[in-house]
Amino acid sequence: MTSQRMRLFAFDFQGPAHLSAGLWRHPDDRGANYTNLAYWTDYAQLLEQARFDGIFFADNVGYHDIYQGSADAALADAAQIPANDPFMAVSAMAAVTENLGFGLTGSTSYEHPYALARKFSTLDHLTDGRVGWNLVTSYSDSAARNLGTGQQVPHDERYDMAAEYLEVCYKLWEGSWQDDAVVRDADRGLYVDPSRVHNIDHHGKYFTVPGFALCEPSRQRTPVIFQAGGSAKGRALAAASAEAVFVNAVSIPALKKQVDTLRALAAESGRDPNNVHVLQMLNVVVAPTDEQAHAKYEAYRKLVSYTGAMARYSGWTGLDMSQFDPDVPFENVQTNAGQTMVDLFSKMDPDKKWTPRDIAEFVGIGGTGPTIVGSPTTVADELTRWMTETGIAGYNLAHALKHRDIADFIELVVPELQRRGTMWTEYDGSTLREKLYGPGAVRLRDDHPGLRFGVSTPAAV
Repeated sequence: MTSQRMRLFAFDFQGPAHLSAGLWRHPDDRGANYTNLAYWTDYAQLLEQARFDGIFFADNVGYHDIYQGSADAALADAAQIPANDPFMAVSAMAAVTENLGFGLTGSTSYEHPYALARKFSTLDHLTDGRVGWNLVTSYSDSAARNLGTGQQVPHDERYDMAAEYLEVCYKLWEGSWQDDAVVRDADRGLYVDPSRVHNIDHHGKYFTVPGFALCEPSRQRTPVIFQAGGSAKGRALAAASAEAVFVNAVSIPALKKQVDTLRALAAESGRDPNNVHVLQMLNVVVAPTDEQAHAKYEAYRKLVSYTGAMARYSGWTGLDMSQFDPDVPFENVQTNAGQTMVDLFSKMDPDKKWTPRDIAEFVGIGGTGPTIVGSPTTVADELTRWMTETGIAGYNLAHALKHRDIADFIELVVPELQRRGTMWTEYDGSTLREKLYGPGAVRLRDDHPGLRFGVSTPAAV
């Protein structure tokens, strides 16, 4: 495939509703099936048959309780609550597929790196190299309260912690076990050669991990590193370590600016800018004709819940949006929670003064990414235009209706993309990293900082 192949991930959540507000009420929405394992295994097979690169699971270890000072609005609209653990379904989904990748969100604030590294190594073994880690620092005060830390660590410090967290994980994945540590020598009664397993001796500001990893090296060793932070600290971390960066710009100029900034920062970090793949989040509403697609979109709009949208947005930003007049422009404010979500509307589209109602209508269908509405040809044209004009690698595809919108995209848009040669018809390489970099690219690229901690370096022995 050419470098212009469109990478596609289905963006989902282990709950009845994710980003769209009020759309769970639509009769074609299948979110209520989220507790059924067969729902997820069938979905995985559907995505693989369509040759999606993977499914990407968002997660939040807290809940949205900022709007009107309680979680009532979030609970009423299933605004990312209830929320199951996305790690639990992956083994089953992997068992019924051979090539589909799995991106999993894991927080650096509320789980120890030693434990998280073990989880990803285990899944990388069980999926034969098809997992990636979406590194998040978490933004929810409810998570801080319920997970024992009491209050949220300040935004910038969370990213300092995340950088050290990554270092610990790299040492465990890349520097603890040699490739030939497992010898399985029955004659000598030696399963693992102890001389080939090394303590990482990490003693940092935030974490102390003296010993060695619990797991032998998996196929990828280090899972594919995803990152989605849009703040200055988040961009710096993404440029330094991420292999794929999810963004949610509201326009092509805003997206182009983000891509250029990330690649410049990657170059400053000593990385090849082309090794940082940018994936735009968006939503597609498609039907056989443009007219039918717009009618479908208008039907969706009528179901959007203002309070459900504001419960989500308040949770993302840490701001109680009930204190603002719905029809008065919302100006930029500083927040310790999701500064990216505030900046998204107050800075990224400077030609528009956004009101809370505007924001609710925008995020109510598919969240903070833009929505493309039209026929298969119109959608394919727009997807291609966004890629061509910004240099992104592909998309993280959200939805208004759970399962239904992705199924429609697969039925109507995928054949058009494949006809144009934009989307592949057969997988080329089975691991998740190969889907980004091509066949044979199973482990970290030569310019990735994680290799500094490899087993052959002094830092790892």
